Amino acid sequence: MARPIERLKAVTVAKTKKPGLLADGGGLYLRVGPTGAKSWIFRYRHDGRLHDMGLGPIHTVSLSEARDAAQECRKLRLKRIDPIEARRAGDAEARIAAASAVSFRECAESYIASHKAGWRNARHAAQWPTTLEAYVYPVFGGLPVQAIDVGLVMKALEPIWNTKPETASRVRGRIESIIDWATARGYRKDENPARWRGHLENLVPRRNKVSRVRHLAALPYNQIGSFMAEVRQQEGVAARALEFAILTATRTGEVIGARWSEINCEERLWIVPGERMKAGKEPIEDRDSDERAG
Repeated sequence: MARPIERLKAVTVAKTKKPGLLADGGGLYLRVGPTGAKSWIFRYRHDGRLHDMGLGPIHTVSLSEARDAAQECRKLRLKRIDPIEARRAGDAEARIAAASAVSFRECAESYIASHKAGWRNARHAAQWPTTLEAYVYPVFGGLPVQAIDVGLVMKALEPIWNTKPETASRVRGRIESIIDWATARGYRKDENPARWRGHLENLVPRRNKVSRVRHLAALPYNQIGSFMAEVRQQEGVAARALEFAILTATRTGEVIGARWSEINCEERLWIVPGERMKAGKEPIEDRDSDERAG
């Protein structure tokens, strides 16, 4: 014998105050809370477990609307689909659709802003927006991040892949990181079109196959004296920075970022803060060990 449905009357829904569940049939229940708040739920069993799916409060969802919603849930159950999981999937689709207005450039700017504090190298941090502005934004910067596909990524990379392989490789990695960030934030759901392994590596040659790295020749040691004399005759901050870098044997980024507060003129000592060192720490221990050894 079939179980009856649509048992509840509108007047019963409006007047009942006793906490508990009132069955309308077909898995639809009116839930009355301890405070008298009323809402609709659809109760069903899936994978051996009992589930209650909220359908909304009665001040928003009427009895007839609740019955329609319960009917849709029963149709899903006939297809062995979990109504709660189906709703979550629908919510995810809605979020993706809403995020379609979020452009790749907006995602890139948010990514850079959130990661910039962790980049110790100022030059590295500056290269991110510079390379994206030069090679990526003109191609798809204003497009929704969800719309970025392999064709667009290749359109940005191909013009520089053979002529500027090092730059192209870094740009590809930056595109991949930004799209991964956008995926984690729910702005897109598809596979990352900038991924290298098993993906773009099949479309373009490896960077080391395009051109070999040619390092600049080092200045012979016996010419350093005359070179330094020439540098000291030149005016400007660049010449002084170059001289300072040679005398201290430090990296360009450390020299450019130097501050007077780091330099002790009395002890003729320059201590580069750890956050600006490649190793991430101040070289104090090495200096102390040298003094003890002397």
